Amino acid sequence: MFRPFIAILALSLATPALAQSERPASEAAAQVHFPAGASGVTLQGAVRGNDFFDYALGARAGQTMSVDLSVADTNGDGTIYFNIMPPGATYEVIYLGQNEGNSARVELPEDGDYVIRIYLMGNDRDTDKTVGYNLDVAIE
Repeated sequence: MFRPFIAILALSLATPALAQSERPASEAAAQVHFPAGASGVTLQGAVRGNDFFDYALGARAGQTMSVDLSVADTNGDGTIYFNIMPPGATYEVIYLGQNEGNSARVELPEDGDYVIRIYLMGNDRDTDKTVGYNLDVAIE
């Protein structure tokens, strides 16, 4: 009679740890606007664990987007990256930060809203750390 109760109790005690380690990524987004007369802006934020943050900004084909990402604060290793995604893309990227680094200069292939996705990898992602960042974005 007590064995089912013990099994249920053990399962319920294990579930919170499992839920935290397997929680789905949370998406947040912001539209980027440059100050009047400026061709760039510095953005600040923070990303935690599996979460990511998207910045969308409109541009025209042939323009060049410059992006620089730096760590501002962290309770982990500061393992943060960004991707640049073309208009309408869900997973396709034209710049993959984890392979190419945290500074990009990309000629844009088409008109539309490009997305810069900020995300964590490695131990920072896996252990739910928070990394603050500065993101310099310019369009020429």
